[in-house]
Amino acid sequence: MLTLTENAGAVVKNLADRTLASSGDTDAVIAGGLRISTAESNNFEVAVAPRPQPSDQVVESSGARVYLEPDAADALSDKVLDAQIDANGSVHFSLGVQ
Repeated sequence: MLTLTENAGAVVKNLADRTLASSGDTDAVIAGGLRISTAESNNFEVAVAPRPQPSDQVVESSGARVYLEPDAADALSDKVLDAQIDANGSVHFSLGVQ
């Protein structure tokens, strides 16, 4: 199962909370997280989501939630998600092997 570094957990939680708070949907802020799905060419799409899809695998770490669509869950089952914020405030995610 995908794991998150401590830094990734903090970044995911902060990003989801900030993004969903502006929606005015209190339930989305409580349940929201980052959703990872597969895209063409073996790439991944990452987006803030108010809640998981019914078939998503949910990974929780330190209050952060990551929702993985089934193909992404399989592809990332032995990976570690890390995140960094650059000097401009942009978030960069990276994957490593557990």
